Amino acid sequence: MAILKIARMGHPVLSAVAASITAPTAPDIKKLAADMVETMLDADGAGLAAPQVHVPLRLVVFQVPGDGQTEADFDAAAPLTVLINPEIEILAQQTETGWEGCLSLPGLRGQVARPSHIRYAGFDLEGNRIERVATGFHARVVQHECDHLDGVLYPQRMPDMRQFLFESELRHWQKQE
Repeated sequence: MAILKIARMGHPVLSAVAASITAPTAPDIKKLAADMVETMLDADGAGLAAPQVHVPLRLVVFQVPGDGQTEADFDAAAPLTVLINPEIEILAQQTETGWEGCLSLPGLRGQVARPSHIRYAGFDLEGNRIERVATGFHARVVQHECDHLDGVLYPQRMPDMRQFLFESELRHWQKQE
């Protein structure tokens, strides 16, 4: 496995639509996924999309910790997941606004409203279909990573650019919340 270089905002790979993967079980896809997981963990991220490591394919990896105390906590958590050719279905129009960061925009955060209840589906590395319902942070992470597959970065989803800031200044906003 290897730590891969992460593309930063402005690189053309981040603004392109990624191609579907035709052979999810191929050895090169398994190696890419393993390298992406290692890269995500090394960078202390919650998720990573293949375009972020300069590979324009529809593959994301993510994990969302949860405390597992309630059923809602379970829905808001996700084990380490490799998701190939993901699709998202919005289950409720209700949105939640939250701070997002991105490994391709290091040191920055922004307020983004996203649907709070989704169903997502795709395939794992064995070609098995994955289908899950997600809420809260889990839903946010999946949507964020899947946006990368369509060439969208989170600032493009922000209605108010005054809420796009350096992490070091986040403390000023958190006092107001």
